[in-house]
Amino acid sequence: MFDHLGFYTAGDLRERGAFYTAVLGALGHRLLEDHTQPDGGGWLVFGSGQPHSAFFVVAKGRPERWSALQQPGLSPIHIAFRAPSKESVDRFHATGLRKGAINNGDPGVRRAPYYCCFLLDADGNNIEAGAYFDD
Repeated sequence: MFDHLGFYTAGDLRERGAFYTAVLGALGHRLLEDHTQPDGGGWLVFGSGQPHSAFFVVAKGRPERWSALQQPGLSPIHIAFRAPSKESVDRFHATGLRKGAINNGDPGVRRAPYYCCFLLDADGNNIEAGAYFDD
């Protein structure tokens, strides 16, 4: 449904990168590109590395196109990542908690056959990992 998505953070890009490297690693994704700049701005690209696959971007800075009303990190979003298995959902949740995320919903069945969990990252974004299963 989408090619890629991303958000801007008001926080430290290296810290956000370490967090997303860990939790997305639990789902089989990795940091593909690191465009961190000396001033702390820049962007990071995460994904599977497969050709033409969806990817996720975390950026720091303030785009010139934004109005004075738009500020990074002030309007949390919800992002759901597809997980390859129930076990990877559990790893995503446990890894996120170890990396400082806040539990926003333990792993479990929400709408059978969908197994998922929810975390709040340091910017307050609600990040979800979910897998479909045939039990």
